[in-house]
Amino acid sequence: MATETIPPTLPQGAGYGVVVGIGFFFAFLMAGISYVQNRYTKYSTKTSEEFNTASRSIKSGLIASGIVSAWTWAATLLQSCTVAYSYDAAGATVQIFMFAILACKVKQNAPRCHTFLEIIQKRYGTTAHIVFIFFALFCNILVASQLLLGGSAVVTALTGMNVYAAIFLIPLGVVVYVVLGGLRATFLCDFTHTFILLIIILYFMFSVYTTNPLIGSPDRMYEILTEASKLRPVAGNQDGSYLTLKSNFGLIFGVIQLCSGMGTVFLDQGYWQRAIASRPTTAVRAYIMGGMAWFAIPFGFATTLGLAAVALTDNPSFPTYPNPMSTSQVSSGLAAPFGAVALLGNNGAIALLITLFMAVTSSSSSELIAVSSILTFDIYKMYINPSATPSQLIKTSHYMICFFGFVMAAFACIWNAIGIDLGWLFLTMGLLIGGGVFPAAFAVTWKKQSKWGAITGAVGGLACGLTAWLVTAHAYYGELTIATTGANYPTLAGNLAAVLMGCLITVTVSLVKPDNFDWEITRSINAAPQIIEAQSNDPLATSHNTSEKPSPSPTPSSHTPPPSHTFTPSPLPPPPSDDDAILTNPKLLNRSFKYACYSALILTLLMDFIIPIPMFLSHYIFSRGFFLGWIVIGFLWVAFALGVCGILPVWEGRGFLGGLWGRR
Repeated sequence: MATETIPPTLPQGAGYGVVVGIGFFFAFLMAGISYVQNRYTKYSTKTSEEFNTASRSIKSGLIASGIVSAWTWAATLLQSCTVAYSYDAAGATVQIFMFAILACKVKQNAPRCHTFLEIIQKRYGTTAHIVFIFFALFCNILVASQLLLGGSAVVTALTGMNVYAAIFLIPLGVVVYVVLGGLRATFLCDFTHTFILLIIILYFMFSVYTTNPLIGSPDRMYEILTEASKLRPVAGNQDGSYLTLKSNFGLIFGVIQLCSGMGTVFLDQGYWQRAIASRPTTAVRAYIMGGMAWFAIPFGFATTLGLAAVALTDNPSFPTYPNPMSTSQVSSGLAAPFGAVALLGNNGAIALLITLFMAVTSSSSSELIAVSSILTFDIYKMYINPSATPSQLIKTSHYMICFFGFVMAAFACIWNAIGIDLGWLFLTMGLLIGGGVFPAAFAVTWKKQSKWGAITGAVGGLACGLTAWLVTAHAYYGELTIATTGANYPTLAGNLAAVLMGCLITVTVSLVKPDNFDWEITRSINAAPQIIEAQSNDPLATSHNTSEKPSPSPTPSSHTPPPSHTFTPSPLPPPPSDDDAILTNPKLLNRSFKYACYSALILTLLMDFIIPIPMFLSHYIFSRGFFLGWIVIGFLWVAFALGVCGILPVWEGRGFLGGLWGRR
């Protein structure tokens, strides 16, 4: 590969130091936090409910930070810069806004579930459950292995560290701290990782646009990009310019990213888990804030390191000088690391290495706990040991985290060995899992979706996506290879076919023979055992299912789950009164749902249509003043993200921290 001809900027020891040293620093940190939590708080990581759902008590700031962290993959950073380097386009966040609707519906229609697959099983039965387990695990494997593939490529390029060693060592520390602390541990580490990541992004932004001798100001960047547009015009852009949103290939990438992102959000248990872990009163607000904050990361990275890579390609400090980056280097996501090295030398390489490590490990923690929950509750508890005790569930969760840590590394090694890189995986993910997007979403939002509508929509969407992908690749290029199947037009056709046909099939089949589902059935998931345990173990505890008045001998409703599918967690304190109110008050639930719908609609229209489409259709090339305003907006957006993800969680947790200090 061409990447091997570029000498690494840093020694191998730096790679091992970051991957192993920082990884185990967070593992030891989490061990200390878990000890303090178990000793001084009411939340014990030794209970399955706390380990897998964080006792459903997380506030909006920490949820938003977790969303940003889970959605900040290696691809978020690397592909945003790659696309900026290639087309000058980056970012998509509307999937998070859309998921805010599902987060609200989960609280409304299945407030006590552990996974979204429990809802599928309760509503549609075993066949549908197994189908969607396949889609969910396939999604997690693709995402997790992609994280390691992108992160290891950068570590290897910057330090010369063996790529397979990097793949296996990166998740090692993450596995340790997730086993120690569970879902709450991932939130706390997400917070620290995202905070560090945003600080480093600001470091790069201030360097590029204020102090760096090679660029140093928006005016200078504008001049260099104008000159680069003449020397290396971009195919499909207005006048070949880097300073325009009229980018044909950028538009294609945006559509692919929208489809792919819907699959990797709607089918990733990690996002459902954050909705489940959040308080009902804050779930929607957290997802809206998280979606807004997340966009700052690809936006800031692309307009800094992506454009810096373009601007400095012809500078002797650029690693590939005097040649531009090769196709394989671009596809591997190396625009960002090469831009960082050109700008700041070793300091830039170290900063980017830490940034990528923070992104990869925090996203990996989300994938580990998500897959552990699926394997524990939807396979082990559902089909292997229905009468599993809480201690058995905890032990199984620990084993599954370790197991999936190995699996994600093994798949990343396979992709690397057969020549599949980050770019190929990123573009093809949506067509592989997109068929399940709307069937999964309708499972919690549309009572008329039928069992066979859900199954045929998911499977039919997958079949249509694969067919459109391969037929287009063969028709357009005459052969099926990794290069042709990873090209823009075949992946665009596959992504659109998978998502749209999945929607069309599930709607059509469901309308032919519609269901009329009673949501009380899914609201009963895990409800009755909690009532019994709360009353038998804690005379002061109130029922989590406050729609029924507590009594000494509660009678299970007709919708109580059968014993083989129930779960009896350790006693937990009652949820806050405002959460009880919203769970049992239809007006509050509907108000929250309407807020989610209006917010998602308005923000989606703004970010996908009202702002970019007129600029695309007008063929506008940025003026100097407009470009300056663009950069200022980038700084403000990253600062907003830092406030949401770095300051708000501390502010919301001030009471808890004060109480903890008082108990010392």
